[in-house]
Amino acid sequence: MFKVLVVAYYFPPMGLSGVQRTLKFVKYMKNYNWEPTVITSGDVAYYAHDKSLTEELNGLNIKVIRISGSKEPNSILSKFGTIKLPGEFFRNIFDKISQTIFIPDNKKSWSKLAYKKVDEILSKEKYDALFVTSPPFSAFDIISKIKKNHYIPLFADYRDLWYQSYFSFYPTPFHRLLHKKKEYNALKAADRITVTNRKIKEKLLNTYPFLAYEDVVIISHGYDPEDFENISAQPKPSNRMVLMYSGIFMVYNTPKYFLKAFKQITIERPDIAMNIELHFVGFLRKENQKHIKKLNLQSFVKDHGYVNHTDSIAKIKSADVLWFMVGKRKNIDAILPGKVYEYIGARKPILACVPDGAAKMAVEESGAGFICSPDNINEIKETILKVYNSYKEGTLPIPSEDLVEKYRRDNLTELLTKQFQMKLRTEP
Repeated sequence: MFKVLVVAYYFPPMGLSGVQRTLKFVKYMKNYNWEPTVITSGDVAYYAHDKSLTEELNGLNIKVIRISGSKEPNSILSKFGTIKLPGEFFRNIFDKISQTIFIPDNKKSWSKLAYKKVDEILSKEKYDALFVTSPPFSAFDIISKIKKNHYIPLFADYRDLWYQSYFSFYPTPFHRLLHKKKEYNALKAADRITVTNRKIKEKLLNTYPFLAYEDVVIISHGYDPEDFENISAQPKPSNRMVLMYSGIFMVYNTPKYFLKAFKQITIERPDIAMNIELHFVGFLRKENQKHIKKLNLQSFVKDHGYVNHTDSIAKIKSADVLWFMVGKRKNIDAILPGKVYEYIGARKPILACVPDGAAKMAVEESGAGFICSPDNINEIKETILKVYNSYKEGTLPIPSEDLVEKYRRDNLTELLTKQFQMKLRTEP
């Protein structure tokens, strides 16, 4: 069996979407003759810890090496365990301060310790591939330098953009230049880059002309078929149409336009509104809860709060229609929330309030989407009414089985291991 060293800061017991891609990759690697060893964070403070994902990891018999003792914020606050998610206003301030001080990100101290551990391991054992998933991009930046000391293929996994990201803030031209220089050098060292969607690939190829088309491979997010086979749907709470959002609201998305659109329905078509429930699974955030109260929509809204991954699957399986949104922002066309593929795995229709880009393309491909602008209240209202009419008529679309099969996590892991296989090296 071949051996791959996987570096991933975000990993169970942490929760939220950034964890799942790597966990599911390592879960299925052994099926394709690759044995993973994971280097990840130790005890850290974080907004969510997921018991179900931790139990899944513990049952995989995978070697996990945890790096503790760094001076990055989550490690410093580790004694607090699960911490409260700050309001978006304060989170945005903290984020800008962090991006001003730390380049490329505030996980640099952890990434340096991870580099030392990778160097130590590769000095003692032979591995056939090194896989680094980002964010944090400091891991890719620092660990890419390992190629100077060790003869090993390096695979860089982009879950988001780095340079000119929709999350990026450059207070000075120096910050912008240094980010680009660091990414350039790291990409030069990589043997293959995997990305979650076509837009990220296009932006990398346009920004760094030295990259060949085949250097960047699209391996999308996906869903784990075992989750949907082994977890039963929760009983539907009523005969009303359940329209559900699963996940977190961040800087690039907000429910306020959707809620305002639904408020219009309660005024114009109360007969329809009374037959719809809006469910939120995850972090709805205080500012959005206040907005719901301001619009007097409490009787239509069910806030489930953050739940473990197992429970989130059970809830989305119980919904009639699944909803998400992506706002308008620089380079937002390259963002594709992982939840889209769990929605597809649930075989449910999708209401997507999105601009042009990767997210819209994914929903169009599903063949089960209702798509509208993210911030046009009237258009969102008309789309909700269209969804409701289809629900009443029993004509809601679902993704085709061929498409559902395409995005299974085991199939996506096979694609990744084939990339590993193509870069196998013999000792020089």
